[in-house]
Amino acid sequence: MGVMGVSQPLRLVVDPHVHCEELERFEDNVVRGPGTQDCAIWCSAIGADGYGRFWLRRGGTRVMVRANRYALAASLNGEALEPWVRALHGCDNPVCVRASQPGELGLLHVIAGSQRDNMVMMARAGRGGGRVVVRRGDHGLNARRARAVALREAVRHGWDAEAVEAALLGSTDPTLW
Repeated sequence: MGVMGVSQPLRLVVDPHVHCEELERFEDNVVRGPGTQDCAIWCSAIGADGYGRFWLRRGGTRVMVRANRYALAASLNGEALEPWVRALHGCDNPVCVRASQPGELGLLHVIAGSQRDNMVMMARAGRGGGRVVVRRGDHGLNARRARAVALREAVRHGWDAEAVEAALLGSTDPTLW
């Protein structure tokens, strides 16, 4: 049993037949980019950490899961996503819910991995590692959440490539290229 106030990933099964209405509700909150390498942006609730939030009901209990974790579980077509499997972002975009398929080439989006894989990816991206902004404050979290909210707003009424680029760059000003 988890500690009060501390979330623990759960064993998540998203069966396309059993959970078809839930899947439809999930997809209603996603805007997919037109390009083959574009993210799929979660356009609903975003937590303080910048990750999308999705509420579902399992066993009579209302449960919140990260949207990227739900997307990864949905890509397994009814197979269980075990609690120890992490939903990692190859695109380094916490509101992306595009699950990459095994063997997919190019930019990977949401993929399955271990906590160790997550730490390696964070180190390669220059995140984590006990840096002061991560350890002592929420500056990193605030920036990540602000970027997530900006991305959500950029696609709220459909994919807008210029607005997405500006949100990813952290500015609403147009870019030169």
